[in-house]
Amino acid sequence: MSRTFVVIGLGSMGKRRIRCLQALGMTAIVGVDPREDRCAEAAARYQVPVHASLDAAAVSGPQAWIISVPPDLHHVYLERAASAGIPSFVEASVVDTGMASLLAREEAGALIAPSATLCFHPAIRQIRDIVAGGRLGRLSSVSMHSGQYLPDWHTYEAVSDYYVSNRDTGGAREIVPFELTWLVTVFDWPRTVSAQVRKTIEIPGAETIDDTYALMLDMGAFPLQLTVDVVSRVATRRLLVNGETGQLVWDWNEGCIRLYDAATAEWSKIEYDLGKAEAGYNANIGEQMYIDEIRAFCDAVDGLAPFPNALGDDHRILGVLYAAERASANRSVEVLPS
Repeated sequence: MSRTFVVIGLGSMGKRRIRCLQALGMTAIVGVDPREDRCAEAAARYQVPVHASLDAAAVSGPQAWIISVPPDLHHVYLERAASAGIPSFVEASVVDTGMASLLAREEAGALIAPSATLCFHPAIRQIRDIVAGGRLGRLSSVSMHSGQYLPDWHTYEAVSDYYVSNRDTGGAREIVPFELTWLVTVFDWPRTVSAQVRKTIEIPGAETIDDTYALMLDMGAFPLQLTVDVVSRVATRRLLVNGETGQLVWDWNEGCIRLYDAATAEWSKIEYDLGKAEAGYNANIGEQMYIDEIRAFCDAVDGLAPFPNALGDDHRILGVLYAAERASANRSVEVLPS
């Protein structure tokens, strides 16, 4: 069915989503953002019509919305889309405002697709197959570190000028569910969580946020340690999986997965194609995984396949984040719902 894709929010992610749609051959695209400078940039770079509000856009006929506004505004547009019967895709969330109503909407048939970008990363897809295929044997421990330096996120604006500086939507807080979304697809859901959540250094504009989250998750048969920070001066994403018959190491700066086979006492490399990165972005942040994610949303809109991340799972991920914060504050271990 021919439909118009309305991209709401024309910041970094909104512009990326327009690129994704155009890479997929979509031409009926409308941008919406209250900021005149963002509208002007999107119109000039991508030759799409832009408007200051949804009402001004006055789009008629079949639509699909891509919601790329700050996380504390997600629910506003999700509710509006669901009530109008419009399928929607939404960027990674960190707050659960309005979630009960939205879950009821989804249960009644609304298509709400929460972002799960890293599930489309070619390395993570292969890691999932390696673990599921038993190539490492019985797992004994998993360690994951995701680190970035917050001022490097948007070099063109101050940290204080956008949502990562707000305590509820802080940069480190946002990345915890971003990583957990793919980790649970590979290693399943945790049973308990303990954590240390704190502010460790001074970043101008980020005075009120916690910059480091260190989680210890009980996965049943093994522990999983997840550290997320926005103080790493070198952007880092590194995974270590220890198994009974092997070991897996993935460092995104190496561009490959390394596997150790205890039977042969040898290392092997599995390479992958990340695709090109957009100019101005870290070379490890390829565009293809974002394109594949929007393709999955388009397939869900057309009824070809369900989107791989459900709102209920997204809500459960946020529950792990909130439990980790409680565990840190109370110096306790939080039991997670099964």
